Amino acid sequence: MEAAVVDVGSKLLKADFAIPDQTPAMIIPTQMKQLLDDGSVTDSSLADNVTVDPVVRGFIRDWDAIEDLLHHVLYSGLGWEIGNEGQILFTDPLCTPKANKEQLVQLMFETFNISGFYASEQAVLSLYAVGRISGCTVDIGHGKIDIAPVIEGAVHHIASRRFEFGGTDLTNFLALELGKSNPQVNISMSDVEKIKELYSCCAEDELAYQKTGYSCPVEKHTLPDGQVITIGRERYTVGEALFQPCLLGLEAHGIVDQLVRAISTVSSDNQRQLLENTVVCGGTSSMAGFEERFQKESSLSSSAVQPTLVKPPEYMPENLTMYSAWVGGAILAKVVFPQNQHITKADYDETGPSIVHRKCF
Repeated sequence: MEAAVVDVGSKLLKADFAIPDQTPAMIIPTQMKQLLDDGSVTDSSLADNVTVDPVVRGFIRDWDAIEDLLHHVLYSGLGWEIGNEGQILFTDPLCTPKANKEQLVQLMFETFNISGFYASEQAVLSLYAVGRISGCTVDIGHGKIDIAPVIEGAVHHIASRRFEFGGTDLTNFLALELGKSNPQVNISMSDVEKIKELYSCCAEDELAYQKTGYSCPVEKHTLPDGQVITIGRERYTVGEALFQPCLLGLEAHGIVDQLVRAISTVSSDNQRQLLENTVVCGGTSSMAGFEERFQKESSLSSSAVQPTLVKPPEYMPENLTMYSAWVGGAILAKVVFPQNQHITKADYDETGPSIVHRKCF
């Protein structure tokens, strides 16, 4: 049986056996509904009050909920049998606390009784997915943005940057903007999320964005309850916030500036290799026009070496940016488990959870 590969995000969980050149079979929401003692879901009118978010800003926060979620994924989804559990590889977000790593490996060996465990950082895995071992990963996730230089398969942590905003903040921002232009309509957050996925895009450059303030085509969108709203400049404002975080009220530089600043702290010998092998991933990066705007901002950068995006190999599945860390994990699983570089049950029994810091890095 192939090793299982699991990438647990703030919004989506991706899981499947380690077959790198295909889309993971399970792509499911991480958010869960609270059940009553009799197993039924609580009253639908209270649904917004009983959801559970086990992962917040990339990190696991509710371990009981994540245990239930993983039980569903591994036994119902992937078909594991109790008493015959296999090996598993997890993707680690940038800056995962040591205590979280230990708690995860403890959960897997003591509760799920797995035969082998490995974990690797998402930034490294996203580079593996496009055939690189050195470069820079810009991961625009649901709850955070990570910028991580990777040299020979190891994250340069001192130069890495983590920002506590992501797709969920852009959704909240879009809700505010739509509320201004459609004051009579009450739009649910789930509808705003769908509108963001359908309409949001990036202007060609800052000047083009400014022009949308004077002239911008307006579209009508019908909500599930039949109400009709108008969507105009808001679609561009969402994407612009990645390049001008001041729109969100944040005192931060745009995403390309942050990348260049992060790389400038790395040894000058490595800067060209890192910038010329930049990988952008995460669901938010699939926004229409994002890559073109990123390249345009890169060409205007003050850096002597302009950031250049790596295109994924043609044999890789479409929309690789959405689950590049999972694909990289599937590639790595094909190496670490056959070569016995993983944590075995014997390793865990001898050393305990702290073994994860010695064998997974």
